Amino acid sequence: MNPRLKFSRSPASRSVRLAIIGLAAASLALAPLPGLVTPAAAQFTVFDPTNYAQNLLTAARSLQQVNNQISSLQNELTMLQNMARNLKSLDYTALAPIKDALQQVDALMAQAKGMAFTLASTEAVLADAYPASLDPNATTSQLLDRARTQARAAMDGYRQTLKVQAKVVENVRADAGLIDQLVQRSQGAAGGLEAQQAANQLQALAIKQDQQIQTLMAAQYRAQALEAARQAQVLEAAKLAGRRFIGSASAYTPRP
Repeated sequence: MNPRLKFSRSPASRSVRLAIIGLAAASLALAPLPGLVTPAAAQFTVFDPTNYAQNLLTAARSLQQVNNQISSLQNELTMLQNMARNLKSLDYTALAPIKDALQQVDALMAQAKGMAFTLASTEAVLADAYPASLDPNATTSQLLDRARTQARAAMDGYRQTLKVQAKVVENVRADAGLIDQLVQRSQGAAGGLEAQQAANQLQALAIKQDQQIQTLMAAQYRAQALEAARQAQVLEAAKLAGRRFIGSASAYTPRP
């Protein structure tokens, strides 16, 4: 007999051989190759859900803080814009025409003839042209000159009153345009400062009108006072003339 082992070609022996070959292949596949060995940690990633959720929550909070800062900056910007509008100055002024109107009225008042609107001038004219009592020794010519002076002063007073009245009426008509301008500026004001300045100018316009009325009243009362003084002087002069005409009681001697 041949000493070499002889494998049977039966189906059972074939199955055994295939099993041996499979085991050998499996052992080769599982065995690590030299130079290719890597740590186990590098081959697998560990996922921590708790840490992931915490990081996500932190990121959400950070985003919320950024949004809050943006909203705060927007509010500050709006506040600064409102402050800028409130501090914006009114680009219109009615001061020049108001002052011009008052100066024109004052110029008319300064044109007073004979008696200026000052205390010193009034006292001087009253003492000269309107004495408290007439001089009994005054001549007829002197009395006539004084009467003419008084009549002229009264007429000048009424003329000046009429001029002041006309000027005040002109100014009141012109004030209609100023009032319209100031009201429009006040209604269209973007901020508080513009509205306040427009209101201040409207108030200045009202004060100007009050001053004009006071000036007109002064001129009117002055004319009336001069006329009343003239009439009083006329009565006093008439009494003096009557006394002179009658004379003294001794001038007439009745017959027995």
